[in-house]
Amino acid sequence: MTCFFIGHRNAPQELTPKLSEAVERHITEYGVTDFVVGHYGRFDAMAAGAVRDAKKRHRSVTLTLLLPYYPFGGNFETPEFDGTLYPAGLESVPRAAAIVRANRYMIEESDFLICYDREIAGGTRDIVKFARRREKNGLIRVTNLAE
Repeated sequence: MTCFFIGHRNAPQELTPKLSEAVERHITEYGVTDFVVGHYGRFDAMAAGAVRDAKKRHRSVTLTLLLPYYPFGGNFETPEFDGTLYPAGLESVPRAAAIVRANRYMIEESDFLICYDREIAGGTRDIVKFARRREKNGLIRVTNLAE
């Protein structure tokens, strides 16, 4: 079972305990073992931290970094993650659309989404709307920490 995270880049730090609780619930109640997160804002950083803390209690849990751009140049190391994911086909996507395409890919491939969507226009809102449409068909389960 896979869970993806998406949220506003300026999410409040006070969200951390709620995020940690959601991660724990997804592991213990829903059987999630694989978490995938980007790295473009405070929400992503807090989500990654919550999963790293959970990994101390749940050895089977993995944390993967979603890469919307090919990491050109030198060594690209991510020791704080168990691995990276660069979705197939992104190499032909214009750079300006790569994050949106990578996020949509994860919504299509994930069983769960933990998000922080305050219904503000933008990328987070658009991806959560896409996830909600898929949720109506039983394809993903969405937990919005802003609700």
